[in-house]
Amino acid sequence: MLSVGTPLLWSLFAAFVLVALAIDFLAMNRQGAHTVTMREAGLWSLVWVAVSLAFVGWLWWHLGGASGDETARALADAKALEFVTGYLVEKALAVDNVFVFLMLFTYFAVPAEFQKRVLMIGILGALVLRAVMILVGAWLVAQFHWVMYLFGAFLVFTGIKMWWAAGQEPDRARTPRCAGSSGT
Repeated sequence: MLSVGTPLLWSLFAAFVLVALAIDFLAMNRQGAHTVTMREAGLWSLVWVAVSLAFVGWLWWHLGGASGDETARALADAKALEFVTGYLVEKALAVDNVFVFLMLFTYFAVPAEFQKRVLMIGILGALVLRAVMILVGAWLVAQFHWVMYLFGAFLVFTGIKMWWAAGQEPDRARTPRCAGSSGT
């Protein structure tokens, strides 16, 4: 498999993600608790889409897309297309997350002015936990190949459990609620 992911590029990517998170958290801290308007959400979305497009333009250029070398140009075109395709697929898949967030915010009665803060903390937690799980899982698989059978058995078990629970109503009496919610 041909990879363009050098240690320098991965380091730059990690640094960029940290800077992007810092920008979001600093902007949130400066604004304080407030209800996010459609205009604000749209502007932030446009900013991050523009940053992504700037990145793929830089990646294309870095890989030799602007050079006269046909091999470099073909690689740059292919990698840029892969990035844009992956980006669009992830954007499309992220839409269902919006509905999940809305359901959770409604269920736990999170006030609108705190939803952005809860969402940001949740995203940060998900990134940290995902990184830990990937690193630990990759290490386990590299050290003990038989652990793949355990992971597979766990997936089968959770799939069966979800299938059995598909038609059942949740027991809302046992579900924790946010302080100040009405309980209905």
